[in-house]
Amino acid sequence: MSVLALTRATASLGGRTVLDRVDLSVAAGELVAVVGPNGAGKSSAIRALAGLLPLNGGDARLGGEGVAALSPRERASRVAYLPQERHIAWNLPAIELAALGAPFLQAADARAQAQAALDEVEAGHLADRGVAEMSGGERARVLLARALATGAGGLLVDEPIAGLDPDAQLMVLERLHARARAGQAVLVSLHDLALAARFADRVVVLHQAGVVADAAPMEALSPDVMARVFGLAGRWVDGPDGPLLAAGRRQLAG
Repeated sequence: MSVLALTRATASLGGRTVLDRVDLSVAAGELVAVVGPNGAGKSSAIRALAGLLPLNGGDARLGGEGVAALSPRERASRVAYLPQERHIAWNLPAIELAALGAPFLQAADARAQAQAALDEVEAGHLADRGVAEMSGGERARVLLARALATGAGGLLVDEPIAGLDPDAQLMVLERLHARARAGQAVLVSLHDLALAARFADRVVVLHQAGVVADAAPMEALSPDVMARVFGLAGRWVDGPDGPLLAAGRRQLAG
């Protein structure tokens, strides 16, 4: 059974359709990357699964139960959500912010789980530093640690590597991949197609609010899909650490 699932999901924002009969699922032990151009519906799909975007039609389920029927506490116990935005209102120490990801534990246990999550994303040395005093990359690590500290069966992660240096991008995706291998269901939105191909078990390609491909990375990101969805003339080549994308802008006729 899928831990995370959208079935024929339809949603709109401001009169614009942002999800159009989207089918998407993630099983335990699986990392699925959702990719697509800006405005394709990636964040909307993740928000719908988090219970933050009401559906006009179709269904969103966590662990087989409808998201709309779950209380906020039940949703929080089943799935962790990391949004794109990294704004933090208060200058909390990193350890306290990360501990907010484990609200159902006793304070000491939540703090221990938060420290373990900070260590996991190589930010343990930031535990006592205020998040407002950090760089954007450091803050991104702390926010990821907050999501990891939940221990929920599902992880919804929206553009976690945006603005990070290459080494940090690889570290984040390695950690998410490890979480999937440990049994969590991980759904992550990405813009980097090569990294999606390298780390994901499956890639879901969204375009104009609908799914145009859902398959193993090299199949989902075929030359035809890259041309039609991303406007790229691309092909995949073998690299020392995984597939590499050789691509350029597609030349339009006329």
